[in-house]
Amino acid sequence: MLTDYEIARQAGIRPIREIAAKLGVMDEDLLPYGNEVSKVNLKALSRPRKRPGKARLILVSATTPTAAGEGKTTTSIGLAQAMDSIGESVCLALREPSLGPCLGIKGGATGGGYSQIVPAGRINLHFTGDFHAITTVNNLVSASIDNHIFQGNELRLDPRQVVWRRVMDMNDRSLRNIVIGLGGRMQGIPREGGFDITAASEIMAIFCLANDLDDLRARLDRILVGTTWNGEPVYLKALNITGAMMALLRDAVHPNLVQTLEGTPAFMHGGPFANIAHGCNSVFATRMAMHYADWTVTEAGFGFDLGAEKFFHIKCRSAGLDPDAVVVVTTVRALKLHGGKVGDTLDQTDTEAVRAGLENLDKHIESVGHFNKHPVVALNRFANDTDDEIRIIRERAEALGVSFAETRHFSEGGKGAQDLAREVIKSVEQNKPFKPLYELSDTLYEKVHKVCKDMYGANDVAFSKEAEKDLKIIRKLGLSKLPICIAKAPSSLSDDPTLHGRPRDFQVTVRNVQVSAGAGFLIILTGSILRMPGLPKRPKAEQVELLPDGTVIGVG
Repeated sequence: MLTDYEIARQAGIRPIREIAAKLGVMDEDLLPYGNEVSKVNLKALSRPRKRPGKARLILVSATTPTAAGEGKTTTSIGLAQAMDSIGESVCLALREPSLGPCLGIKGGATGGGYSQIVPAGRINLHFTGDFHAITTVNNLVSASIDNHIFQGNELRLDPRQVVWRRVMDMNDRSLRNIVIGLGGRMQGIPREGGFDITAASEIMAIFCLANDLDDLRARLDRILVGTTWNGEPVYLKALNITGAMMALLRDAVHPNLVQTLEGTPAFMHGGPFANIAHGCNSVFATRMAMHYADWTVTEAGFGFDLGAEKFFHIKCRSAGLDPDAVVVVTTVRALKLHGGKVGDTLDQTDTEAVRAGLENLDKHIESVGHFNKHPVVALNRFANDTDDEIRIIRERAEALGVSFAETRHFSEGGKGAQDLAREVIKSVEQNKPFKPLYELSDTLYEKVHKVCKDMYGANDVAFSKEAEKDLKIIRKLGLSKLPICIAKAPSSLSDDPTLHGRPRDFQVTVRNVQVSAGAGFLIILTGSILRMPGLPKRPKAEQVELLPDGTVIGVG
C-alpha cells in the first residue's frame, strides 16, 4: 500500500494560478507563496459574485470521535472532489493545522489516501505563517500588560486579576501554570501566569469570527484583559496597541488557497480547536469560497455535539450563515468501539458490537434535527469492513428517515464519494432555516442546561463555587447575553472522556466560566478539560524527517 506521501507525489501539484483561474480568482487578487500556495486578497470579496444563483454551504460533522478515527476531514475532501467530478462548482473551506497536534498525538490535518490537500508538508508545518502572526499578536498583549504594570500602572490593573494568558503553538504541559517577573525589581512585577495553545486563544477566535477588517479591529478593542483594584473592567483598547496588532495581522487575514489531489480548490484559514474553542475555519475563508463556488464544503471539529453546535450558535449567528446541508460521518470501527469492542480487535467482524454502538449515531442524528436540519450519514468505509456490518448502519439510518451513503474516497478519491455527493445535493430540499437551541436573552444557566440536555443527553448541570463566582462577575460586566462555547472532552457525549456510546443519567460539571468579550462568547469549562494539551509518550515528532531533496515526511 502506498503512503500518503507517495500518493501525493504520484498525483503531482498543479500551479496555484491554474487552481485560482479554475475558481475564477483574478490574477491581481493573488498573493503567491511560491508556485503551490497563494493567499487571496480580501479585496476580492468586494467584487461582484459572478456565479448565478445562491451559494450553498455544506457542513460536515461526525459521530463522537474515537481512537479508531472517523476521517471527517478526509470525507470533506472526498465529497468536494466528488462534486467536482460530477460537474458541480465547488470549493473547500477548512481549518489550517496547529503544530502542537501535528507533532503530538494527532499528526497532520490534510486528509489521507486519495483525498488529500497538498502540499501537505508545507501546510502542516508553518504554512503561510498565520499561526505565528496570531501567536505574536497574543503575546504582544501579554508583554504590554506586564509593561504597563511595571511602568506605573496608570490603569490601576490588579496583577492578581489579569485574565490574559500567553500562548504558543506547541503542546507543552509544563507551561500551563507559571510564575513570571522573578529576578528582582527590574525584571517586572511577580505574578502568576500561564500558557494556552495558540489554537485556543481569543486572538484565534477573533481572527476566525471577524466579518471584515473593521469588525476585526472592534473585536480586538473589546478584549477583556483584567480588572482594576476596584473590580472595574479593563479592555484592550486602553493599552493603545490595536493598531500594532492589526499591522501584525496584515498578511494573515487573507485566506490561503491550496488544492486537493484532484485539483479541487481549497481555502485553509484559521484553526481553533473544537473541544476548547469554537472549532471552525475563518469567516473570511468561508465567504471567499462561497463567493467563487456554487457549493462550499466546510467542517466543524470533533463530533456534532462540539464543533457543529458551536458552528450554529457562534459562527452562524455572528456571520449570518446557515448550512444548506449537513453530513454526519461515521465508521464501522468507531461504532464498534462505542459498542464496547476494544481498540486492538476493531478489525474483527462483529455485527453485535456495531448494533450496540448505533446509539451514538442515533444521538447525533437527533441532535442535527434540533437545528431543523436533515442529515446525510456518510459511512467512511475501511478495508476490513463487511457488507453485513454496513447494512446494519444503512438500515438504522433508513429507519430514522435520514439519507445514507457509503464512501470509498480514501482508496478511490472523488469517484468513491459520488453517491454521497448526490445524496447531499438531494438533501438540500429537506432542510429548513436553522433554529438555535437557546436565545441570547436566556440566562447563562438556561443556555448551558439547554445545550447539555439537547446535545449531550445530560439530565443535570452542576456549577462549582468558582463557576458561580465567575457568573457574578460576568453579570456585573453586562456580558451574560453572549453565546456560550462549552469546552469539554471530545471523546464522549458527556464531560467524562471514558464514557463511550450514548451515556445516560449523567451530570455535567461546570468548573469555571471565562470571558472572551472580543470573540463574542463565554467559555464554559467542564470536567478536567485543559486549554494547553500535553505531548504523548511517543509524539508524532519522532516520525518526522527532512529528506535530502528538501521534502518533509512523517507529518501526514
